[in-house]
Amino acid sequence: MTEATVDGGTSTGSTFASQFPQPTREQWQGLVAGVLRKSRVIGADDAPENPEDLLATTTYDGIRLAPLYTADDASPDAGVPGLPSYVRGARAAGSALDGWDVRQLHADPDPARTAEAVLADLENGVSSVFLQTGPGALDPAELPRVLTGVLLDLAPVVLDPGADFAPAADALLAVFRGSDVAPGEIRGNLGADPLAVHARTGRAPQAGADLAAAAGLAVRAHAEFPNLQAIAVDAQPYHEAGASEGQELGAATAAGVAYLRALTAAGLDVDTALGLVEFRFAATADQFLTIAKLRAARRLWARVAQASGAASGAQKQHAVTSWSMATRRDPWVNMLRTTVAAFAAGVGGADAVTVRPFDAALGLPDAFARRIARNTQALLLEESHLAQVIDPAGGSWYVEKLTDELAHSAWAFFQDIERAGGIAAALDSGLVADRIAEVRAAREKALATRTDPLTGVSEFPNLTEEPVVREPAAAPEGGGLPRVRYAEGYEALRDRSDAILAAKGERPTVFLATLGPVAQHTARAQFTRNLFAAGGIDAVEAGPVETDDELVAAYRAAGTPQVVAITSSDKVYADAEKLRQTTARLHSAGAHHVFLAGAPKKWAESNVDGYVYLGCDALQVLDQAYSIIAGADR
Repeated sequence: MTEATVDGGTSTGSTFASQFPQPTREQWQGLVAGVLRKSRVIGADDAPENPEDLLATTTYDGIRLAPLYTADDASPDAGVPGLPSYVRGARAAGSALDGWDVRQLHADPDPARTAEAVLADLENGVSSVFLQTGPGALDPAELPRVLTGVLLDLAPVVLDPGADFAPAADALLAVFRGSDVAPGEIRGNLGADPLAVHARTGRAPQAGADLAAAAGLAVRAHAEFPNLQAIAVDAQPYHEAGASEGQELGAATAAGVAYLRALTAAGLDVDTALGLVEFRFAATADQFLTIAKLRAARRLWARVAQASGAASGAQKQHAVTSWSMATRRDPWVNMLRTTVAAFAAGVGGADAVTVRPFDAALGLPDAFARRIARNTQALLLEESHLAQVIDPAGGSWYVEKLTDELAHSAWAFFQDIERAGGIAAALDSGLVADRIAEVRAAREKALATRTDPLTGVSEFPNLTEEPVVREPAAAPEGGGLPRVRYAEGYEALRDRSDAILAAKGERPTVFLATLGPVAQHTARAQFTRNLFAAGGIDAVEAGPVETDDELVAAYRAAGTPQVVAITSSDKVYADAEKLRQTTARLHSAGAHHVFLAGAPKKWAESNVDGYVYLGCDALQVLDQAYSIIAGADR
């Protein structure tokens, strides 16, 4: 036996694992098949050729995610941090020396409150200021007041000015000129991004005038403040329209190329132009896709830089936790979502990270929400020491393979956009909108069937939760790509439930006809209760009943709700004649619609009116239930 020690003694170089037989993939597949049989995913006698196929999933870019990755899953060499292709990070030391930039967003139009919040953030761990200006947000004229007391040589200022980037930039530049900070010490980003405005509003730049204006601003600002960026490539409009990760990356790369052309046309060399652009991506609770997206984004931009003849092409990245994943219902769960997203952004190598407060979908955040948002990053940096490891995902066969496949998917979409004449032309022609719409439809189906679960909304909803109320925040101007949140469909139904509760003193109710003892009906009863609760419909159970007379008595005691769901086991359902009799008795007792908790193909011979089952369209079932309830009330 070879020697291996853990106490500092001499070692032969062998590992502890080398003392055991090396398992094969076929052995692992056999064990997987055994688990699948035990879980009844496959039959007891089934022998699938490749059990892994039953566990694999597919992303919205069509990338197959396998349940196991090994050294056989080859991907291109990711290189080293700080060198092309920058997959492993834009800086050689990553964030190990000083962490990433903790950047807090402020969109409150009240300058006094914003000024107070900015200083509170900077005094408690935030390292840069992110200000939204324009209609409904902060007036650029108030920037001097808001930035009073901010040490501009230590805290970079980044703007999100929308269409009015020129006056916002002029106001911020005036603040810089009025400070006693040396021009070379000023950092941040003026945030000019007319292409993002085009995507959100549908208003195309007039003959490229907006791009030329943004490039001219960048030239002027760079001449005066050499370390100040001027251009932002915001990919959030694509993400918030429902785009896949590859589409988000492809559109952002195309926008970056458009700005690179405008900047060089304005007289800047390509290396200087590259340094004036920062990319902004959405970070989601899908941590691996977020990690791979940021790594792939750097690879894409490095390829653009290489093709442009640049000496360097390290992409500067700003990750913002996704607005689309935020929920109005059970908003406290958003803290968990943003924690995972911020973790993924840090692991993925983002230079700056913004955590949206947990109440972002409700309106303007309060002081507590902002505090939790900044402390989320403080915990990741100071307590979890996440930044002290350079590219912690590097070497993961799964992450490296996913990064490579995502980069190829994004590059293909980028090329489609370029063939269409560039991002502006692709937006005008509808190419971008149509391609994103295909993914959005698939995403909506996955949300409706709860294949993509939303904790606290479509899964484990709390009908007794106290509403969280916030002062309304201005929504970005629309007219272009839609802006959607994943929870909207379920939240609209919950709003209907609240309206009924306010009008009648009770929520709409479904009666669960729980046939047989608890052990037989509890699993499907819990599933059905959860499904209806996702739409704000409460449930009352019959309890363990054995006869139709007991069931009807329990139904009448519950007030004869119009919607009924029979929940029990396959053993009970197998008596088809008895099931038909039970359904008929419920109809006779006053039930307008009887659902069966079970697969329709298996129990198609029954006389029920509909089915609820794993993978059914929950939104359709819930909407149907509300129509039945409303019709019965008329």
